[in-house]
Amino acid sequence: MGTPGSNRQRMVIRVGLTVDIIQKNDQCTGKRTRGTVNAILTNSSTHPHGIKVRLDDGRVGRVAEIIGPETTGAEKPGNDRARD
Repeated sequence: MGTPGSNRQRMVIRVGLTVDIIQKNDQCTGKRTRGTVNAILTNSSTHPHGIKVRLDDGRVGRVAEIIGPETTGAEKPGNDRARD
């Protein structure tokens, strides 16, 4: 998802997005870690290696790819209660 290079632009990264990141110790292998953005750590508007974020589980890395929006409770199966 996202346009090429969008992982390098801070304005497209939002708290709650599902992203793949590359952690510092995985840079040489390119191993990706998927999670939900909890905080944006890069202050500049762009970064050539990707915007640095902290995931909900505390892991930190640079965004390699934007996967999609976070699933809200309303979108999860079983939460579509009928209204009277």
